[in-house]
Amino acid sequence: MNVERNMIITILKLTKNGPVSHELVNKDAKIPLKDVRKMLLKLQSDGLVYVEGAIVKADELQRLKLTVKALSLGADLESVSALLRWKEFESMAATALERNGYIVVKNIYFKHAGRRWEMDVVGCRKPLAVCIDCKHWRHAISPSMLKEIVEKQTQRTRAFAEILPTLACKVECASWDYVKLVPAVLSLIAGKFRFYDDVPIVPILQLQDFLSQLPAYINSLRHFTKP
Repeated sequence: MNVERNMIITILKLTKNGPVSHELVNKDAKIPLKDVRKMLLKLQSDGLVYVEGAIVKADELQRLKLTVKALSLGADLESVSALLRWKEFESMAATALERNGYIVVKNIYFKHAGRRWEMDVVGCRKPLAVCIDCKHWRHAISPSMLKEIVEKQTQRTRAFAEILPTLACKVECASWDYVKLVPAVLSLIAGKFRFYDDVPIVPILQLQDFLSQLPAYINSLRHFTKP
C-alpha cells in the first residue's frame, strides 16, 4: 500500500474526534516513528496538518484537503469519505460562503404544498441566495442518480422561493425586495459533470472559486426570482 496514502487515511481516522499523538499515528499506520515524524512535517509544510510537539491536529478544511489528497493517491472513495463527519462538509460550505460575504443559515426546515422540506445550507448576499445540497456520496454516481439529485434540489429551491416571505426570522434574504435563488449541489470531488440542467455541481474545494464567479454567470444558471 502507498505509504503516504496509508498515513493520510490514519490521520483522517484518528483526528475525527480531535488531536492525536505521533505515537498513536505510528501504532495505527504501522509505520516507523521516525518516518511518521518526517511525513508529518511534510504534510504540515503542505498545509494539510498542524504539528505541535508530539501532537497532530487537523481542522475541517485540512481534513477535506487530506481526503482529496488520499483519493488522488488511489484511496477508495467509499472508505475515505466515511472518515469525514457529515457536519464537516456543511461547515466547510458555510465557511466558504461567509468568506465571500454571505450570511449563512444551515439546516432550514420548512413546510410547503403539504410537504416538509430541508435545505442544507443557504447563503445570502444581495441580490443572491445560494441554496446548497451537500452530497457526501461515498461511491461513483450514475447520470440517472445525478439527474434525480439535481431535480430534487431544484424542487427544494423552488419551494423555498415560494415560501420565503414567511421565513423572515430564519434567513436574511426573506426580507429583501428582490432575490435570485440559485440551486447548487456540493460534492466531495470533481465528477464527470460540472452542470446538469444548468444547475452547478461544485466540488467542495472549488466552492470558493465558484462563489467569486457566480455574480457574473448567474443569468446562465438555473435560478428563481422573488418577487
